[in-house]
Amino acid sequence: MESNCVKWVRLGDYISQRRENNSSLKYGVDLIEGVNSDGEFQPTKAITDNINLKPYKVVRHGDIVYNPSRLNIGSLAYRTGGMCIVSHLYQVFYIKEKYQSILSAEFLTLYLRRSEFYRYVDYDNFASQRAEYNLRKLGELLIPLPSPAEQQKAVNVWRAFREIKVQNEAKAAPLMQLCQSYIQELKHKYPMQEIGPYIHRIDERNTDNKIKEVRSVSVTKNFNVTNAKVDKNNLSNYKIVRENQISFVQTTGNEKCLCAAINHLGFPIVVTSVNEVFETDEKYLLADYLHLIFRRTETDRYARFNSWGSARETFTWEDMTRFAIPLPSIEVQQAIVNIYKCANEAKRIAEEADRLSREVCPALLQHIIHS
Repeated sequence: MESNCVKWVRLGDYISQRRENNSSLKYGVDLIEGVNSDGEFQPTKAITDNINLKPYKVVRHGDIVYNPSRLNIGSLAYRTGGMCIVSHLYQVFYIKEKYQSILSAEFLTLYLRRSEFYRYVDYDNFASQRAEYNLRKLGELLIPLPSPAEQQKAVNVWRAFREIKVQNEAKAAPLMQLCQSYIQELKHKYPMQEIGPYIHRIDERNTDNKIKEVRSVSVTKNFNVTNAKVDKNNLSNYKIVRENQISFVQTTGNEKCLCAAINHLGFPIVVTSVNEVFETDEKYLLADYLHLIFRRTETDRYARFNSWGSARETFTWEDMTRFAIPLPSIEVQQAIVNIYKCANEAKRIAEEADRLSREVCPALLQHIIHS
């Protein structure tokens, strides 16, 4: 079969199943890994006490591994680096040596990690309670076989996005930790001060109903587009949250945390009237610095402990004014905020690179196959 100049071949002719297992118990539980839906290997989350490791399958560099009951959601990965062992329920295969020069395992992985293929697996799968797409079924698949140079183009694009993602994730994590470490150290350098004198309650209503951007405050301390059914022609009683203002949810029981978000969306929004909205006196307390403290799990524990009520645990405006924090100079606060912004930017770039890899690479594959 051919599409334009690209030949289509039966996958089973180009791959072999790896039949190596851990029958000699050479490898221990520290080498057990699984494959998540993002196509990444990760240490197992299963309980490994008294587990029988003999049937576990060995995975070598260059192998492709997938979970046959989760292939339709992307549980397939290409192995690089050292070996590992996986559950006997996984399927493990590799490109036959004589075909490795004309079929790239990384290209094949990209081809199999497309939403189109996931839909095909759903359609072509079998079994009732737990559908499993075994290696025999996979081997029957017809795949495109563009030139090695064209395959490498797609692989290079994917590698570039992954490198950006990994590098920026590596930057973000320690910077985030540095921010929280600085805040923790400040508690020992500066007296704790209640924030009441430095925050101002805002109760600006959307009386003219002009602002239609309705948001809710998430447990991740961000403003999200609300999932609730809202009549956007009847928002006059909603509270306005302007740039650099903070809104928090007064209940903590269901959320298990203090839900507080700062508006850096670039436009005013409205929140439900039961939310509190306030701004800080920026001569003494930066809103971004306070919001960093709100992000601490320590703050969540404080808010829940100081909430009151039976059916609904409530953390009120008065409770918020009594919340005490270390209050260094504005320069120190700004320095900590700047570190956080760098970390957040690195995180954003990593997420964007990940998103683009999922969009650009399938599109590039389509171009290569049909050009």
